[in-house]
Amino acid sequence: MSYQAAFQISATGMAVEKLRLDLTAANLANMNQAAPTAAAAYQPLRLVSQARPLAFAQQFSLAGGGAEVKAVVPQAVAPRLVYEPGHPYADAKGMVAYPGVDHTAEMLNVNLALRSYEANLAAFTAARTMAARTLEIGGNQ
Repeated sequence: MSYQAAFQISATGMAVEKLRLDLTAANLANMNQAAPTAAAAYQPLRLVSQARPLAFAQQFSLAGGGAEVKAVVPQAVAPRLVYEPGHPYADAKGMVAYPGVDHTAEMLNVNLALRSYEANLAAFTAARTMAARTLEIGGNQ
């Protein structure tokens, strides 16, 4: 496996985790955004990722490997209804619709994305160190 392939695999993993973190931040930023109706409430987004499919010949070299974004899908969750009769978006019963964002799940998602990003960064740094050390050894002869 070439060092370029190792760098690419780590870089694609970091890109996927950055997008996952961006989507989670958007979910957290919109969790207290009231909506005029329950149907118009913000739907939390989730990232679906997968390993890049490799052709048979690529299985042994891992060239072109890594991760990729399959889709960004809105979650079908019910809005959170809060009793606020004085709010401009309150319905006849005094209920205001807020997005159904689960704060605990989002914070867990932040943690997982950060740890995955750090793992990819550590792999990238290790590959870079190995490549530099190889050049040093080759240059001494």
